[in-house]
Amino acid sequence: MNRKTLHDLHDVELAAQAAAGGRREYGELVRRHGSAVRGLLRRMGASPSLADDVAQDAFLQGFQRCAEFRAQGTFAGWIKKIAARLYLKRVAREARYVAEIEAEEAATPLDQAGALDLDEALKTLNETERVCVSLCHGAGMSHPEIAAAMNLPLGTVKSHVKRGLDKLRARLQPAQASGGRSAHVG
Repeated sequence: MNRKTLHDLHDVELAAQAAAGGRREYGELVRRHGSAVRGLLRRMGASPSLADDVAQDAFLQGFQRCAEFRAQGTFAGWIKKIAARLYLKRVAREARYVAEIEAEEAATPLDQAGALDLDEALKTLNETERVCVSLCHGAGMSHPEIAAAMNLPLGTVKSHVKRGLDKLRARLQPAQASGGRSAHVG
């Protein structure tokens, strides 16, 4: 008998078995996609511990709702959308709408090797722009999906994504013009 191991199964097969109560199969989905979900949440502005908590809640909700996964997209995209929505609800509930980063005082977000640190650059955006850009480019959500998740008009979401991307591009300009090096020796 040629029996597939969990590692050999496709996400769709694992999700179908999880929907029938397969905890081991769902555990494999968590193993495969957990770090990507936590990474998305951190890019949206969650602290590492909050990202872990929300990811855990998302995977618990995903297990309960696994029968709703229709494989019209990837499982990773489906679970990221659940996580993103849970994070947005949590932010709203805790009234964390104001970003605490002072963009004007922040240095160009370069690490010691001179490479752009995306997480630091995203922190320079206001929270709504950061969330919209992260959902669009991190979770692969469409503008209408983001509008529904955030309860914002579609045009507003499009503006936030464009403005956020423009700010990120502009942030790179000074580093490119100076070659990303500082004359300051510390």
